[in-house]
Amino acid sequence: MLYYEQGTPEKAFSSEEIKKALFETFDQLGAKKKVLAIPPDFTRFHSRAGELTQYAYEYYGDRLTDILPALGTHFPMTEAEIGKMFPGIPKSLFRVHNWREDVVTVGTVPGEYVREISEGAIDYPVPVQVNRLLLEGGYDLILSLGQVVPHEVIGMANYNKNIFVGVGGPECINKSHFIGAVYGMERIMGRASGPVRKVLNYASDNFTNNLPIVYLQTVISEGAGGLQMRGLYIGDDFECFDKAAALSLETNFRMMDREMKKVVVYLDPEEFRSTWLGNKSIYRTRMAIADGGELIVLAPGLHQFGEDPANDRLIRKYGYVHTPQVLKYVEENEDLQNSLGVAAHLIHGTSEGRFHITYCPGHLTREEIESAGFNYAGLDGMMKKYNPQKLKDGWNTVDGEEIYYISNPALGLWAYRERFK
Repeated sequence: MLYYEQGTPEKAFSSEEIKKALFETFDQLGAKKKVLAIPPDFTRFHSRAGELTQYAYEYYGDRLTDILPALGTHFPMTEAEIGKMFPGIPKSLFRVHNWREDVVTVGTVPGEYVREISEGAIDYPVPVQVNRLLLEGGYDLILSLGQVVPHEVIGMANYNKNIFVGVGGPECINKSHFIGAVYGMERIMGRASGPVRKVLNYASDNFTNNLPIVYLQTVISEGAGGLQMRGLYIGDDFECFDKAAALSLETNFRMMDREMKKVVVYLDPEEFRSTWLGNKSIYRTRMAIADGGELIVLAPGLHQFGEDPANDRLIRKYGYVHTPQVLKYVEENEDLQNSLGVAAHLIHGTSEGRFHITYCPGHLTREEIESAGFNYAGLDGMMKKYNPQKLKDGWNTVDGEEIYYISNPALGLWAYRERFK
């Protein structure tokens, strides 16, 4: 059922409109005794989900008993991050999702179904887990909040990804990511339906249809005065997500009439501290970069490769190599067989030899960057040459050379029109 829908590419929601939409929707839902909110973590700060969570707290008060950020495999939020993203909400309400230990298996997607939807690429079954709070907390309303935006694993982020990945467990996280990587990112990104989404929809329809989940989906894009909320969709089934995905495709997808030969991407140090997240600069632009081109990543906050210590070790061990080599590593090494999400991530972080990737890190050494498979350049010199304070999003000329600049790769997807076809 769809409780609220509004959005156009030109729309710019005010805070008053958002609050009114949420309060009217909560009125429709009727009285609730115990509410759980599942917003994204700080890496999705721009989703406006923090603001939506504030309004939920204002409406429900002490009936909103728990807030469980959808960390997935990310590090827990710091108190400072919670304070910035969720101002005014008591920190005592926040719970930490441990994706390795805090989960319960709710069912298994059959291997035959996975083989069918992946066109034979993968044929293993996918156990599906969720944080035990969802099953054992006694909630009569679970609010899943987040932004619908192009995504490398599932085509379009959010909806039930927030549940089965964001507060899910290792089986589904690892295996779903690997399905998407082997099936092919270019065949998935920007599309609301694909093999990974179908796995999660199977789980929603068969394993968690008894949970009182309502999805609050935002669509965000650049506009006058900065980022604007273009759409807000609230519902308890796929229709809510599908409408948001259609608007996101219209507002977040940059379809290019010509290829980019040199791309410079800036990673906000508050948001991007690992290549696990920073590689959005690679897979969000790979369909637009010309063969033999270059991607320069300005990463002042880069401290590590993985958001999880075990994943970080595996990335350092194997590096970002071409897909055939990753698949060979998986075949030959038990540690990667048990961490298919990392194997998928390694595939996401390669250009497959088509273009060059130069990382300019704030806190990693040349040796670390080059051993992971990237080119290295010093941050200070590159920040002077490609000054984020002076560049504008889109085409720029620097020292007589044309470049394409992106200030936040998390907000869009870029593709050369002919390659996307």
